[in-house]
Amino acid sequence: MTDFLHSDTPYGIGIDIGGTGIKVGLVSLVDGTLPFKRVRVLTPKPATPEAVVGAVADAVDQVVDKAVRRKVVPDAAALARLPLGVAFPGVVKEGTVLFCPNLDQSWIGEHLPEAITRATGRSCFVMNDADAAGLAEMTFGAGRGHRKQTVIMTTLGTGIGTALFHDAVLVPFTELGHLEMNGADAETQAAESVKVREGLEYAEWAQRLQQYYSMLEMLFTPDLFIVGGGISKSHEQFLPLLRLRAEIVPAELRNDAGTVGAAYLAANGGRAKVRKHKG
Repeated sequence: MTDFLHSDTPYGIGIDIGGTGIKVGLVSLVDGTLPFKRVRVLTPKPATPEAVVGAVADAVDQVVDKAVRRKVVPDAAALARLPLGVAFPGVVKEGTVLFCPNLDQSWIGEHLPEAITRATGRSCFVMNDADAAGLAEMTFGAGRGHRKQTVIMTTLGTGIGTALFHDAVLVPFTELGHLEMNGADAETQAAESVKVREGLEYAEWAQRLQQYYSMLEMLFTPDLFIVGGGISKSHEQFLPLLRLRAEIVPAELRNDAGTVGAAYLAANGGRAKVRKHKG
């Protein structure tokens, strides 16, 4: 496989499927940036495989059309051949969905890459959404200077996603948002969606986050926490309220991290390997 950094089209297409929205973007695989604003569509309700895959295919077409119209990629044929990377909110092993708490349960047993390929005509590689965000941050973002350490990426959104790295190696499918806290899943008490649903002030929400991150710190003794998800753009409102031994910082790629990591996965032929880049 030709190294994307030396190809004529150093771009990838990343898809981030969430419980609330589906984000699709064209991603520069040199520095992890998006040459134009990603396409975002609402996740269908109910979020069945057929409905979600249809929404994904439409959004991919929109991104490709934008790239061609803006002449981002001079060779439209090369753009048409790009594989897709998908960040999925659950556990997908050997292509089959085993667990997805925030989508319709008819996903269980579905072979996700085959469904995406049938709808788009493109090859497809899949990984957990938080793992994808962590891969992007370790390669292009806040984790670049911590590749020899233990890093936990958390995504605060509809639920809580997590990615664990040690010495730049990913431990996949950690699902630490489902650790028990106060007798229930932690994400049912501390996710960003809970803050919105219960109308919590940042200070109130930070108390719940403090308990959650303290628990992670006790269990894993990380050197760095990276906090992603849409709420990361408001990090100054809650991260300074947390008291931890480890450094805790916002995701540099903010809510694009999952999209960037998915595109990077596809460009690497499905290998979730952190590569060193300049910058």
